[in-house]
Amino acid sequence: MEKKNIDWGNLGFGYVQTDKRYVSNYKDGAWDEGTLTSDATVVISECAGVLQYAQTVFEGLKAYTTEDGHIVTFRPDLNAARLKSSAERLEMPVFPEDRFIDAVVQTVAANEAYVPPYGSGATLYIRPYMFGSNPVIGVKPADEYQFRVFTTPVGPYFKGGVKPLTIRVSDFDRAAPNGTGHIKAGLNYAMSLHAIVSAHNEGYDENLYLDPATRTKVEETGGANFLFVTKDGKVVTPKSNSILPSITRRSLVYVAKKYLGLEVEEREVYLSELKDMAECGLCGTAAVISPVGKIVDHGKEICFPSGMTEMGPITKKLYDTLTGIQMGRIEAPEGWIKVIK
Repeated sequence: MEKKNIDWGNLGFGYVQTDKRYVSNYKDGAWDEGTLTSDATVVISECAGVLQYAQTVFEGLKAYTTEDGHIVTFRPDLNAARLKSSAERLEMPVFPEDRFIDAVVQTVAANEAYVPPYGSGATLYIRPYMFGSNPVIGVKPADEYQFRVFTTPVGPYFKGGVKPLTIRVSDFDRAAPNGTGHIKAGLNYAMSLHAIVSAHNEGYDENLYLDPATRTKVEETGGANFLFVTKDGKVVTPKSNSILPSITRRSLVYVAKKYLGLEVEEREVYLSELKDMAECGLCGTAAVISPVGKIVDHGKEICFPSGMTEMGPITKKLYDTLTGIQMGRIEAPEGWIKVIK
């Protein structure tokens, strides 16, 4: 298929409407068969459950053109499983995991002309999401839902190269100890908006959220998990029941152990430990790893030896290995790559 006339090298990380999206509706206790449509609009009641009580969950993943010309996506089974967990926590019907993967495949295949070519630095971002669609005025779960998948081509997260971030320790809490921090719900991101705008206004790139119970342990940022490297080369990731189980982080942990032979610890990480770490990164779908150069704790600076100019050496190896797997340059573990075309 001929590609769209898009300046792939100058794409930003934003929404570009593509030709097709997938839609399935839940009514009377069952999901319909689903379909692809060219209509990008969503028509719902003014009293829809999603508008009144934020009953919505979502996922994010990407499709890539590999070195040998295939179109693939990365570990969509984990996105399907995470959407299931999110839906169950918000009393929403589960969209079957096999159908989730099929919907992703259908949507990407229908928008093949928008999948950026190999080597362009761009990818096709995929957004599956689900929301309560029927009128709900009393505080209760909706009875009807819509599941949708759309795609949009996006440029590299780091325009003009990687620049380590400066982040602050936030006074806000991201999630309650037994709340919804471990699921990918829209409400979690809505509550982080004031904190991120405040951080940007003060010159910081992101927030570091502490555990809300003791405010002594590292949790995550508004949209990414942390990964640290100790001075003796050990990879450490925070463990908590109130952080999102990042698919990228889980993949990086596997890569660290199995591909790079590194020791890995998934444990509670205390704020007081950070001064002794050698490297720090934020893990997520958009950038894989965003390096952190400095954390500011109410005026006290924690500067990592890897510095403010480039990724630390182990972070770079992790980044290069995982992106190599995603782009087909390095052999992937069984089941990690879903070939679409």
